[in-house]
Amino acid sequence: MENITHFYRKLKVRNIGITVMAVFANIILFPSLVPFEKTGNNMFTVILNKQEAGVVSSPEEAEKCMLEARRQIASGSEDLVLVENDLELPGKEVLFGRVDDSRKITQNMVEILSSDVEESLRRSYVVKINEYTVNLSSQGDVMGLLQAALDKYDSESRYQVELALDPGRELSVLTSQIHTQEDEKNQEATAVNLEAGIHADITAAFENVEPAGEKDFEDYDLGLISMEYGDSIEVVEAYLKEKDIMDLDTAIREVTQDEEKNGIYEVVSGDTLSEIAIKTNIPMDKLIEMNESLEDESSLIRAGDELIITVPEPKLAVVRREEMYYEEDYEEDVVYIDNDDWYTTEKKTLQEPSAGHRKVIAVVTFENDKKVAQEIIKEEVTYPAVAKVVERGTKIPPTYIRPISGGRQSSGFGRRSRPTKGASSYHKGIDWATPTGTAVYASCGGTVAKAGWGSGYGYVVYINHPDGRQTRYGHLSKVLVSAGQTVSQGQKIALSGNTGVSTGPHLHFEILINGTQVNPLSYLN
Repeated sequence: MENITHFYRKLKVRNIGITVMAVFANIILFPSLVPFEKTGNNMFTVILNKQEAGVVSSPEEAEKCMLEARRQIASGSEDLVLVENDLELPGKEVLFGRVDDSRKITQNMVEILSSDVEESLRRSYVVKINEYTVNLSSQGDVMGLLQAALDKYDSESRYQVELALDPGRELSVLTSQIHTQEDEKNQEATAVNLEAGIHADITAAFENVEPAGEKDFEDYDLGLISMEYGDSIEVVEAYLKEKDIMDLDTAIREVTQDEEKNGIYEVVSGDTLSEIAIKTNIPMDKLIEMNESLEDESSLIRAGDELIITVPEPKLAVVRREEMYYEEDYEEDVVYIDNDDWYTTEKKTLQEPSAGHRKVIAVVTFENDKKVAQEIIKEEVTYPAVAKVVERGTKIPPTYIRPISGGRQSSGFGRRSRPTKGASSYHKGIDWATPTGTAVYASCGGTVAKAGWGSGYGYVVYINHPDGRQTRYGHLSKVLVSAGQTVSQGQKIALSGNTGVSTGPHLHFEILINGTQVNPLSYLN
């Protein structure tokens, strides 16, 4: 029994010795093993984008490996890189465990991230033209786009665009500047010597004493004299996805090609809808469709009315000034002679016009292809124009109002079926059906010419007005004024009725100009 106990003691001591030796061997031969310490999680599995990349002893080590992996992916490129970055570090507490080398973990991370790269963000430039924006890949493309808008009108390529910081903005925003080749030469010539400066002063002094004579037509350098953009332009640097960046050729087409935009046409005296359609090159039906105020081709338009029209314009407007020579027939402005005794509706031509002919040098301003202004700087009249001379009235003419309140229009002005025996088939006024006894008012102030019975009119009132017109009110039941009496506009002059040749209670109303009836509805306010 003692022998057996002794044997087990020797065996236990030997096992303990083996265990101690194994621990020392592991420490010496395997330094990456973590000794057990009762401090919580001390081994962490690195899971990046759902894939295992290795094992580390601390979250800080995993973060260092992640930063190095991202640096390696982004190195060698100016672009920003978008990449999925979902890092998980489940931990556990172990007595002994193996961790991976940080270089190996970093390499694994690079491989995982490279497969999950979404898209590079490229350094690019956003061009804002009013509310329109376009994204381009470089400053060269930006200048190419802006230059294309100029070259559309500058066949000799005299005008060049460059980008410069906008002095009016706090942030780093670029804007456009346009200069000519002559501008560059002038800047180079500023470094002049003293002798040249003195010579210039002497020349200027002589010019002040003996001013230059008037230029002849051949002395003018015709052609472009200035160019500028008609819209606000801002350029800012940005980082964008490749798919959001437009190639230069497409951008030039979008920005410089004409597209239809709504514009406004102001009606001038003498305009008709058909003339406006021709002027604006818009079909009549489309012009009516765009304007709610127009019902058909006969719709009434007045000077000063504004109509919506479509105008072909590019997104980026170019304003240019050209010095031009041309010959033309021209007309003098109308000469008006005011007559304070006439109404503004009265006028008389005292002298008929005739066109003249002249040679002209003018500075003409265009916005895109549209001429917007002209300044004549030299002209030579071949033969003069004769102005039209018109005498016109200055007094404001009287106005006309509806002679009754309410009532239903029962008969209009013009041809009609004869309503009753003895009635005219051509109606020379307007009828409003209204109960007998309805108040009738003077449509305009004036002098009563007749008040009483008037054959087919029944009881009737005639009023003469200061502008030479006359109004008539027929089929009355009672007359409240007498001949020679002066009445004011809106004054009660009679009661409506059913007298004379009439088919029912109503008021018959006429307006006469030079003794002839006209449609009253064209003159009532």
